[in-house]
Amino acid sequence: MTWITRESLQNWEESSRREWLVTNGIGGYGSASLAGANTRRYHGLLVPAFEPPLGRAVLFSKIEEEVRIEDELYLLSANKYPSLIHPQGYRHLVDYTPIPVPTFTYVFHEDTVVLEKRIWMAHGDNTVYIQYCLIKAPEFIKLGLVPLMAYKDYHTEQHRWEGFHGTTTMEADGRLKFVAFDEAHPLFLHSDPPYAFSDHSGWFYNFEHSREAERGLDSTEDLYCPGRFDGTLNVGDTLTIIATVETTPPAAPDVALAAEEKRQAKLLMDAGLEPGADAAREALTLAADQFVIPKTSKVSRATIIAGYPWFTDWGRDTMIALPGLCLTTRRFDVARQILADFAHATRDGLIPNRFSDGGGEEYNTVDASLWFFHAAHQYAELSGDWVFAAEELLPVLEDILRHHIAGTDFQIKADPADGLLSAGEAGVQLTWMDARVGDWVVTPRTGKPVEINALWYNALRVTALIAQKAGDDAKAKEYEDRAAVVKASFKAAFWNPAMHSLFDVINPDGHPDPSLRPNQIFAVSLPFAVIEGEDAAQVVDAVEQALLTPYGLRTLAPGSPDYKPHYGPGDQGVRDGAYHQGTVWPWLIGAFAEAHLKVHGDKARVREIIEPLLAEGLRCYCVGSVPEIFDAEAPFAPNGCVAQAWSVSELLRTLAAVS
Repeated sequence: MTWITRESLQNWEESSRREWLVTNGIGGYGSASLAGANTRRYHGLLVPAFEPPLGRAVLFSKIEEEVRIEDELYLLSANKYPSLIHPQGYRHLVDYTPIPVPTFTYVFHEDTVVLEKRIWMAHGDNTVYIQYCLIKAPEFIKLGLVPLMAYKDYHTEQHRWEGFHGTTTMEADGRLKFVAFDEAHPLFLHSDPPYAFSDHSGWFYNFEHSREAERGLDSTEDLYCPGRFDGTLNVGDTLTIIATVETTPPAAPDVALAAEEKRQAKLLMDAGLEPGADAAREALTLAADQFVIPKTSKVSRATIIAGYPWFTDWGRDTMIALPGLCLTTRRFDVARQILADFAHATRDGLIPNRFSDGGGEEYNTVDASLWFFHAAHQYAELSGDWVFAAEELLPVLEDILRHHIAGTDFQIKADPADGLLSAGEAGVQLTWMDARVGDWVVTPRTGKPVEINALWYNALRVTALIAQKAGDDAKAKEYEDRAAVVKASFKAAFWNPAMHSLFDVINPDGHPDPSLRPNQIFAVSLPFAVIEGEDAAQVVDAVEQALLTPYGLRTLAPGSPDYKPHYGPGDQGVRDGAYHQGTVWPWLIGAFAEAHLKVHGDKARVREIIEPLLAEGLRCYCVGSVPEIFDAEAPFAPNGCVAQAWSVSELLRTLAAVS
């Protein structure tokens, strides 16, 4: 399978906009552009999670690579400076594949030398391996490797400061111990086999991060060099640089790579995939694994990382992504851990919106708790584990319902007049359309949002079903009766006869918002659909006609006053002002596909709809994963997080449904 053409790899504009990603299962990662340049402040070979899955910092930023053959010197790295790109090693790059690990193939010296580079992380450890293998050459090559260091919060740029002394000492086991500044966590660095290390320390200045400049942010960085590794490499041999913040010495490279390949093979086998039978499902299954964080001795709660490189774990994203990432892939044990851990984190009938890097939880969400019901139901349905649902989750689900009925934070409360759920207060964003710039909530959607009430109806029906499974028919009937009231009120409140679709929000004053948005699709797609029959078909058709693109659904119909065809470039105000005002979100394709299958039953058409995401979505940004968003108009440029959990989840889930 050819992921990227040679021509694209050797084109700066294309290779610098595509990225690679490795993760370690505890929140740490490594990432950069395929060109070899760090184009984001978030890029680095080792970005460990010091407080898994949080506490990320960029430590080991990149390596400058030099190959000398006789009197010829070849530089394989790349850097963007304010006035030039140097070096331009991507001009030697002929192939890239993300599977089983990111692998780059360089050809140079009149095509007589082929050098392969692989990058992977040790699963469960903050350890990265960068391996060079000489595939072909007329004789040995001299290899020089210059590590460049940062030590910063991953949301920031590093500029030289006096306290950064960069002390390097040799440990008894032969590893270099690098300490950036007093109180800094040490980084251990070594080569296998050992190369000579020379202490040529100093600062390199003004690396430019192009993607940060596009976002209107500080975009230059200084990096520290502790020295360099030099040695020779013969055909068939490998040289591996190993960097870690773990105190225990890491496994040898061949052992570590074999362990990672074996782990990936087991993931595919557990997912029921025959090797080589479906390349797209295999790629998506491995991409799914990058977001899943099981509970371990290092990780106190099982969760899902919402997106790389900048998101951590969000309650809403976790519950939406869980079915695709954990159930389609048959990782039922991890799904159960996640549900149990979020159940324990509920407060006043709400699960956390997110766990912040600074510690603690934030609960400003109306839909995360409702998506929890959906995830719980899908887990029980697909795993058959109704005992867990009845004994451990049902009490939590009922507590959430009680709080929503009586009223809880952020004016979240079921309206006693019609049973519908309302939410919202000034200055707070509660739905998934949650962009906020200062005091400006871009899409406040205060009142009764359409998908919130579709989820509310689904939650009542889910709880009734689990209560019935638990043998409590009286409770089941109570929730069914309340759901019936919601269903009757829903159509009366939300049906837009002029557009044969659903209103997006019933405002607090009772007036409906006729904006044509994708949120209405959940009224059809959820397992317990609040809209059925011909009404459901009209909703699906309205969404398809106005919102469907090759890469997902627009968040607002073209022609609407607030419609934005492009997401940036620009500062946060520009970007967040477009975030849910037309911008395409791939994750919505899952609900659209489910709804389409319900009303039309045409698997071939759904497969046709997702084909662009399979063909280009997996290659256009983070190669092997799916982006967070795309522009609303052609050429549908990808943007946002390069790899997004619910984008991968919903594409994988949809592909499985039509395969």
